Amino acid sequence: MFSERTDWELARNRFTQALDEVRARGAKVLDLTVSNPTRVWLHYEEQTILGALASPCSLDYDPQSKGLRQARAAVAGYYREEHNVSPLDAEQIVLTTSTSEAYSFVFRLLCDAGDELLVPKPSYPLFEFLADFEDVRLMPYELIYDHGWQMDFPSMEKMVTARTRGVVVVHPNNPTGSYVQAGEVEMLNSFCREHQVAVIADEVFLDYRLGSTMYASFAGNREVLTFTLSGLSKIAALPQMKVAWLVTSGPPAEAAEALGRLDVIADTYLSMNAPVQWATPTLLEQRKTIQPQLRERIKANLAELDRQLAAQKACQRLGVQGGWNAVLRVPVTRSDEELAIELLLENSVLVHPGHFYDFPSDGYLVLSLIAPAQDFAEGVSAVLEKLSGS
Repeated sequence: MFSERTDWELARNRFTQALDEVRARGAKVLDLTVSNPTRVWLHYEEQTILGALASPCSLDYDPQSKGLRQARAAVAGYYREEHNVSPLDAEQIVLTTSTSEAYSFVFRLLCDAGDELLVPKPSYPLFEFLADFEDVRLMPYELIYDHGWQMDFPSMEKMVTARTRGVVVVHPNNPTGSYVQAGEVEMLNSFCREHQVAVIADEVFLDYRLGSTMYASFAGNREVLTFTLSGLSKIAALPQMKVAWLVTSGPPAEAAEALGRLDVIADTYLSMNAPVQWATPTLLEQRKTIQPQLRERIKANLAELDRQLAAQKACQRLGVQGGWNAVLRVPVTRSDEELAIELLLENSVLVHPGHFYDFPSDGYLVLSLIAPAQDFAEGVSAVLEKLSGS
């Protein structure tokens, strides 16, 4: 009765069962996986945010396929102001309810059933579900760690075929926190020109860099056909508002044809609601008050992690350039999942095992850097104590 694309294993796994067991005991869980910014005690400008949703303009139905131009213009302004992307016209932007929907639009635009996309490994597991929905095959290319994360172009060359339609890059990557370096952008563009494929750039964490190095947005990439995805979920820490977008850039003729086709796809769904579109300029401005809070939290937690790591020798932190996560390299005495389950059941600490993100082997834990400071410090202490005694 059901399609093969939805034939997933729906039974609760051991990790989820362990979490249910701990919560059933009523124990406080120190959550070092938290990614929901609305649950980590940030200060939001409530009246401004809620007031922006009350525009009388919302009572009028104006079905613009790409989204209301006022909202798209605000997004274009963000790229000019924050990332020096100019010129960037609002007509290059399509609003979507989420980056997941933006991915769906791009996959439909580029791929027939059975076509392929190159995706980074390690990275977050969302791609597999999105590809299943569109009958697209994912072919992994490696991110390798050698004094920092690097794109492995030889592995990309091995995976590309006549059915490859695009290369996904996450800038910075989740969970490794690694940006695509300038030299890598040049190599990526050369690869895409040679194989006649597009770049699909996920930039939801772009604003959260650590250190002073600036990294260019792919929204300004004009060398090859490029689709850049982002949204308010991370930029303004407002995932519940469901505002995201897709920016198309590249050689003029290719970009124009892509935008014409995207216009039809977007017009078929018209998924964006009016109140949030009218509110988008105000909501996007909230980044100026929320991002400093998140950056301060991330830097403080990273410093606390390094302070505790300096007192032991069991594990180390891998380099991170941006984003909301840190990766720990830990002794391989059992699988990452078994270690994470032990930490849950015995210490009430929730961490992500590396295999959730397709790390190449065991020996990795992923920690969220936006957890409340006290929870983070206590949780890290428990993790390192356990690892030191392993």
